[in-house]
Amino acid sequence: MSMSIFGKLAEERIKQAAERGDFDDLPGKGKPLKLEDDSNVPEELRLAYKILKNAGYTPPELDAQKELMQVEDLLANAPDEKTRYQALKRLNYLTMKLSHLRPNSGIFNDSDYSDRVVERLSHPRKASDSDKK
Repeated sequence: MSMSIFGKLAEERIKQAAERGDFDDLPGKGKPLKLEDDSNVPEELRLAYKILKNAGYTPPELDAQKELMQVEDLLANAPDEKTRYQALKRLNYLTMKLSHLRPNSGIFNDSDYSDRVVERLSHPRKASDSDKK
């Protein structure tokens, strides 16, 4: 596959900038990149979501998904049955909301999702040595 004239031009300019040292003092140099996990976002929406996020906006389903993760954590660490019951009600609501906002997502079409979450949280795994640190 041959590179377009624009691709060749861009490569040449990048090469020249690197030779001049234009990239030497960039923030985070020598540190690992902080990559975002966008695997839950449909591929055709990733660019649009990235642009919205950079502009300070997030789609409602991402906000709901973030809240869902917080509720799962609350459910896992609930101090009493009343708190667990309230968290489970919120979890069911958020699951339904997400399935409505993103109808083609497989995980939220699963009617047993909340049951599996409760089952997993009812039988917490034992803390490993790395968890204790």
